[in-house]
Amino acid sequence: MFKSYSMELAGRTLTVEVGRVAKQASGAAFMHYGDTVVLSTATASDKPREGIDFFPLSVEYEEKLYAVGKIPGGFNKREGKASENSVLTSRVIDRPMRPLFPKDYRNDVTLDNIVMSVDQDCSPELTAMLGSAIATCISDIPFDGPCATTQIGMVDGELVVNPTQAQKQASDMALTVASTREKVIMIEAGANEVAEDIMIEAIFKAHSVNQEVIKFIDTIVAECGKPKHTYISCAVPEELFAAIREIVPQEEMEVAVFTDDKQTREDNIRSITAKLEEAFADKEEWLAVLGEAIYQYQKKTVRKMILKDHKRPDGRAVDQIRPLAAEIDMLPRVHGSAMFTRGQTQILNICTLAPLSESQRLDGIDDMETSKRYMHHYNFPSFSVGETKPSRGPGRREIGHGALAERALVPVLPSEEEFPYAIRTVSETMESNGSTSQASICSSSMSLMAAGVPIKSAVAGISCGLVTGDTDDDYIVLTDIQGLEDFFGDMDFKVGGTHKGITAIQMDIKIHGLTRPIIEEAIRRTREARIYILDEVMAKAIAEPRTEVGKYAPKIEQISIDPQKIGDVVGKQGKVINKIIEETGVKIDISDDGSVSVCGTDKEMIARAIEIIKSIVTDIEAGAIMKGKVVRIMNFGAFVELAPNKDGMVHISKLSDKRVEKVEDAVNIGDEVTVRVMEVDKMGRINLSMKPGDMDPNVDVSTLDSGRRDSDRRDSGRRDSGRRDGGRRDSDRRDSDRRDSDRRDSDRRNS
Repeated sequence: MFKSYSMELAGRTLTVEVGRVAKQASGAAFMHYGDTVVLSTATASDKPREGIDFFPLSVEYEEKLYAVGKIPGGFNKREGKASENSVLTSRVIDRPMRPLFPKDYRNDVTLDNIVMSVDQDCSPELTAMLGSAIATCISDIPFDGPCATTQIGMVDGELVVNPTQAQKQASDMALTVASTREKVIMIEAGANEVAEDIMIEAIFKAHSVNQEVIKFIDTIVAECGKPKHTYISCAVPEELFAAIREIVPQEEMEVAVFTDDKQTREDNIRSITAKLEEAFADKEEWLAVLGEAIYQYQKKTVRKMILKDHKRPDGRAVDQIRPLAAEIDMLPRVHGSAMFTRGQTQILNICTLAPLSESQRLDGIDDMETSKRYMHHYNFPSFSVGETKPSRGPGRREIGHGALAERALVPVLPSEEEFPYAIRTVSETMESNGSTSQASICSSSMSLMAAGVPIKSAVAGISCGLVTGDTDDDYIVLTDIQGLEDFFGDMDFKVGGTHKGITAIQMDIKIHGLTRPIIEEAIRRTREARIYILDEVMAKAIAEPRTEVGKYAPKIEQISIDPQKIGDVVGKQGKVINKIIEETGVKIDISDDGSVSVCGTDKEMIARAIEIIKSIVTDIEAGAIMKGKVVRIMNFGAFVELAPNKDGMVHISKLSDKRVEKVEDAVNIGDEVTVRVMEVDKMGRINLSMKPGDMDPNVDVSTLDSGRRDSDRRDSGRRDSGRRDGGRRDSDRRDSDRRDSDRRDSDRRNS
């Protein structure tokens, strides 16, 4: 039966239609937020997938370009590979919902979101997040929901719920918070150095709005929700745990896992695994889940030691950071490079600069985001964790980590006017043992400064972990978690920022939410660690951006011209601009607003190209002293090219203070000469002079022109007089010829 439910959410109507479409999915919600329409479905398989030890959840967010009235570009006129925004949105939906499914559930579940219509003021990403939660809640899939998501912006210091497009453009914060009835379960944020107390206020403002949405979802579930289906539990049998403990006592497992060297720990676990496989060789059903059993045994051991004894695997105090190191200029020929090391996590970052024309073009559903000039890419090769597998390009994790580091650094980048470059940084993971995304932030910040990018402030990142007990008050927060603490802990709370404030947050948890005291302590801990890293490690490697870009980086100069004269610079079929490029070897980019960027490695050639462009767009006025090239010679003078498509003529009488018999005696084609503009007549013709006497800038050309005009009049008079005399001679000659002809005719008749 088709039912429709509505509520007012941040001044716009949210409508959920159930039973109208996609009835064969386990759950489907046809979502309307303003004019944004998203179909969200949840579907589960009938049986668990065999041979796996994880929950196989797939989340898809599909952007259809028809939603904004576009046809996909390129030869293939259909949507192809998911955009980066689609991948990041899928991850934001996945992160809060995954912990709410049963831990022993192994049925395949797919959450699919199809964006079908977009109202730019009503976020399709937010609509999909709510839709996935509603579709799952009303389905028969086991799920400990509901959960809700809210976006928060900050405009002129005021917090805004689910900001419109215009508000997003003016906002100093882009915060997304997901909650259950009691606790916060996911935080994602980008911010312009927002203070920690303001960020906490924003998080819990979103949490309060989420409670209103959850009440709305409850009404839908009460009327449309299906009974949850039973499933085959894939939990490890308790008798297997008991048998493992007899062979490997708790003390032996503690010795195996509590070491600061990742490879030593893995060798220890391999030895224990081999011992248990030999002991259970005749029990195939136990061997099938032995890997999961050993994992859980390690997890219980680590959590117990941390929570009860405050003992971390590598022996650190709960608020202690691993050994740190930072260095720059690792690679000689790149534009900028830096390496940041934290324990056994090591990131080498490379910065590359290019003209703005190299910015990434975006073909998506957001009308305001058509390109981006800063790109951060993160790579995670298998050797960094001592494994072997082929490289198949970046996965969702790599895209997510790169986007997090990019978000952390965008607020400190200079504007295009200040630094007219496209910028790409690449984080190569040399070694990994937790928090590589935060090491990427640190190394990228130093790499940018080493490349001469005038960032406003250095940015550092750090991650906090969490281990919880049986009650909300029984927990411990860990500063700078390594891989083992991430795997076995309950939280990965990543925060990037400057001395001034936060620029990025990403929080992942494996439990059903965090209380306010935990969030406040985690944010406080990350600030303390961040300041230490900035002052005691990064600043000692490079304290501020270099004043100039490197030797091998392109140099870019930018000028502005009248947009009406862009055509003059480009020329017919690009002939003028191509000639400038050929002559100087630079690259030229011209924007519709008249911004001109000239890029090259030779500063002299850049200056020459700018000089030519300025000469094209500058109106030539009488009295100007200019340089040009002789391009044509006639009997009466020489034509000099002052700028492309702008030639002037030096009369033979103006080539020198002395008499010149032939133009070639003074100049030849190709000569570079200095001339003074004597006159630009009504027809636009430019008269020039090379006479030294005319070059004095203190002498008004009008007085010089007066003398020249008198001379010209005398010359004209002589020419006119010559023409009159010539006319009389021609007339006398014709009369004489007629008389002679008449005499011959008379003589012929007489004869």
